[in-house]
Order: sequence, then C-alpha cells, then structure tokens
Amino acid sequence: MARYSDELIDEIRNSNDIVDVISQYVVLKRSGRNFFGLCPFHKEKSPSFSVSPDKQIFHCFGCGVGGNVIHFVSKIENLDFKPTLELLAERSGITLPTLENGEDANRLKLKEKVYQINKFTANYFHENLYKPTAKEAQGYVKKRKLDNNTLKTFSIGFSTNFDELYKALKGQGFTDEEILASSLVSKSQKGQFYDKFKERLMFPIKDVQDRVIAFGGRVLDDSKPKYINSPENIVYSKGRNLFGLNIAKKSGKDKIIIVEGYMDAISLYQRGITNVVASLGTALTEAQGRLLRKYASQVIIGYDADGAGQAATIRGMEILQNLGCDIRILQLDGDAKDPDEYIIKYGSGRFEKCVENAISLVEFKVRTLKNTLKVETASDKIKFLNEIVKILSKVDNNIEREIYIDKISKEYGISKEAIYGEANKASNNNSQGIKVLQRPIGIKHTTKNNNNEEVSEALIKRENMIISLLINPEINSYEQISRKINPEDFKLGVNKKIATILYEHFEKGNSNSDILSLFSEEELINHITSIMADDFEISDNKKAIEDLLNLYEKEKMLDEKTKILKKLENTDTTKEEAIELEKRLSNLIIQIAKMK
Repeated sequence: MARYSDELIDEIRNSNDIVDVISQYVVLKRSGRNFFGLCPFHKEKSPSFSVSPDKQIFHCFGCGVGGNVIHFVSKIENLDFKPTLELLAERSGITLPTLENGEDANRLKLKEKVYQINKFTANYFHENLYKPTAKEAQGYVKKRKLDNNTLKTFSIGFSTNFDELYKALKGQGFTDEEILASSLVSKSQKGQFYDKFKERLMFPIKDVQDRVIAFGGRVLDDSKPKYINSPENIVYSKGRNLFGLNIAKKSGKDKIIIVEGYMDAISLYQRGITNVVASLGTALTEAQGRLLRKYASQVIIGYDADGAGQAATIRGMEILQNLGCDIRILQLDGDAKDPDEYIIKYGSGRFEKCVENAISLVEFKVRTLKNTLKVETASDKIKFLNEIVKILSKVDNNIEREIYIDKISKEYGISKEAIYGEANKASNNNSQGIKVLQRPIGIKHTTKNNNNEEVSEALIKRENMIISLLINPEINSYEQISRKINPEDFKLGVNKKIATILYEHFEKGNSNSDILSLFSEEELINHITSIMADDFEISDNKKAIEDLLNLYEKEKMLDEKTKILKKLENTDTTKEEAIELEKRLSNLIIQIAKMK
C-alpha cells in the first residue's frame, strides 16, 4: 500500500509546533516548562492535560492519552493517519505527493470526483437562478432584498425538477457511482435516477478550504419540509462544518457571530456583518465549537428568540465554555424573532450596537434565572441569591467576579455583602471550588504483569526510568543498559513490549529521535508519553544508569540465590549437584556483599 515517506512525515511533524496546534483546540496556560489545560478527551474540572514544547508531546495525567502532534490531530478530528497528515501539511504549506495505489487511493479519487460534482452542481444551480424558468426563486430573492454580489458570494442557486441535474452530470462524464456518492441524486427501486433537490432555492455549503461539500435547499412555498440538506457522505460531515466559515474567517475580525439559519448569515453579510456563520441545525457540536475557537477569540451566540433557539443557546454555551471559549450572547432589542428580521427592520448600525453590548455567559445565566424565579418575594430573593452564588463560583478570575458582584448588586437590589457572604460560605463548603493550576498526580498503571502477578509501584517507576533514559536524546545509553538488562527482565507487560521495540530499533544503529513513530498501538503510545512527560528528577544521568544497573544486577543475584536454596532443599538433588550449588551460592553471597 502506498504511503508517504518517513522524511516527509518528519517534515510535516516538525513544521507543526504542538503548542501552536493544540492551542487552537484547548486553552493552555504555562506552568513551569510545560503547558496545562482541560483535557479535550475526557470531562474534568482541574487541568491534567500537559503539553511539552521541548519534547513536542502531549499527555493527560487524568485519562492517560498521549502522543505527538499527529496523534493529537488524528484523535481530536477523528481522522485516519493520511487525512491527518494532509490537514497538517496544508496547515504548514507542504505539498503532498499523490498516492496512486491501494484502497485509500481509490477512496481519495472518489472524494475528488465528488468535490468536482459539487463544484459543477453549485455553478449549475447558480446559473439556473438567472433563467426565465426560475421566476418564483427570483421573486423570493427580490423579496429578501439579496443583491447580485451576495448571490455570487454564496453561490445561491435554484434546483429544477426531476432529473435535470442527473442528466447534466452524466453529460459531464461522471459515472453513476460517483453521482450517487455525492448524495445529490437518488435511485429508485425500479432503477430510475432522480434529483434529490427539486424546485428549491439552493445554498451550497463550503468547507474552510472553499470546497463545496454539501447543499441546503429551501422551498419557495408553504410546503414541508421547509429545508432539506445533504446527508452525510464521503466529503460531508454535518457536525464538523459551519455554513459561511470560509467567508467569515476572511473578515479580519477576532470575533465570530453564530446564527441558526442560512438566511440569517446571508442577510447579515449583505448588510456588512461579514464575521457570521450558521450552525447546520441548532445543535452545536464540539467539533463545530473547536472550529469557532480556532478562528476567533470570542464567539457571539445569536440564535433565535423562540424556545428552540434559547434551548440551543444554552447547549451551545455549555459546549463552548468547556472548550474555553470567550462567549457572549446576543440580546436583540425591539420586535424581531431572529437576526435576519432584526437587521432588515432596524439596520446594521443598531445590530452592531447589539453585538457590542452582547452579554457574558454569567449575565445571560443570571437574566435567565431571574425570568425563571420572578424575584418578587423574600423567599424568591433567597433562592435567586443561592443560585447566583453557584454561577459566580465558576468564575475563576477574581477581578471579573468582583465586577459581576457589583453589577448584580446594583441591578437586582441585593447587597454586595450578602453576595460575598454566601459566596464565602459556598467556597468553604465546596470541595469542587476553583482550583489553582497545578501538575496533577500521575495516573496509576496496571500493577499486574503478563502472568497476572502483582508488580510494585516502585518497580514500575524503576522500569519507566530505564525507558526514559533509553529514549533521552541527550545521552546514548542503549549499549550500557542492554549489556545488563534485557527486554525479558521488564516485569510490567507494557514496558516489556516497549523495551522489545526499542531494543530492535537501537540494535540496527538507529538514533533515539522521534521515538513515538516506532509505536502503532494506542496503549504503548499513551504509556511511553506518560514516561516522557514524567519528571524522574534525575540530576546525573550517568550515575542514575549505574545505580539502576547495579540494582538490577543485585536483584538478579538475589533471585538466583533463592532458586539455589530451593534446589538445595529439594530431596531429588544429588550430592554432586548439591556441592556445585553450594559453590555457586557461596560466590553469589560474596558478590552481593561487595555490592552493599
């Protein structure tokens, strides 16, 4: 199977600094030589996710996951190895060669064909919009006051009836397999091909690389469903893309507004709000949240004011908060149900003022709480105060908390002293309060070997230390260590596997750079990154090696002594064998004594 060369893989990995890449997904704070943040692979309240700029690795001391920049992107983006390399290569401006053989190459060719089909279809639909047969679509566009520049920017189009697109695609030379893979055409049980989108206003969905990956279609009358969208296929994953992000990322602004529908985003764009995207459905996903965080330092949620929109706002807030985003919630004054209707009715200037005045997550929660509790009686105020304290306890910035307390006190008529008093009580009683960023305690590895025998924590630490010395790029310890310690001497199964691979690697004269590329099993990658991330507090590598080797040699002698004693106790041992065993035992005792 065709694969990229090791040299190219090294170039891609070395061109993507792990701190820069992971910072696009995780909020990292420096602590000593490393960076720490909340692990994106499991839920946690205290940061146990470590990133080492020196070693170019990441490791979570909570769930045990680890690796290099390639492993991280593969895991966080849910990509196989080759797509991961392609993404990182594009990020660093490296051109990849085409791989011509194997199943992956066939899939790659099919994807390329689907991209071509989508591009042709977007142009085909767009041209249809200007034809006499699209009178109804033209009337809708005019009613929504969309100008020609906006229509072209978003490639808005019109789908005709029955099988006209299918015939056009066949006319371009695409095969039935390729056309069906695009999800633009379906096949009936009778074997007849028909277009999925019929007589709808069409919105091409593009990825951040400006490739058309899917379509959304809106009816032009009152029929249902109002919108239909492309199903997930070989090039499209709904939860991993955002409508309009290819345009919003070029706005030059460090904030992005996220709205519900295509028309919200398009209407805002036409009126000068170019940093806007639409979620493909109201349920924001973590993958979409990571995309937002990647392209903006602040995310403003502008979902509709109805029940579904508010529920989506709350879900989106939780996802973005867990990703460490700076969140604001758009509050539209006046009488309008969504951003599209608002900006048409009141204009872009008033809308931009709403954006500037978008409230924080804390303020949104407090306002929602007030509307829920209707603070009128003393008992309501007490409940309100208790809930406010819970909200404020999650604000880890003292200055920010002080500002909120002052604002809440003035707005809701509750004294600052009362809020502080309850907050202090909650802090004293709440073990889950704000924690200082610190290096977490390392995870406990399995304490049993391959024979299901217990292995002590001290022995595990010693074996880990040996592996750490073996892979240390600053020293060349393999020859010295391998003379005294064999892979079979490692008691912990995962360490034995790692040692076997390392010894085979070093025996061929290879260096101890890029050790992680030797391993394919996730268990081994996670374990060796935990070793690389650990601090064994070795001040003198040479002395550490000598001490460990002496310790292993002594333990081997003690094991041998135990075996000899058992043989001497055995009644089947002959007199001659006993004499020989006693000689060996005497020599062992002398050697052990010298080592004390």
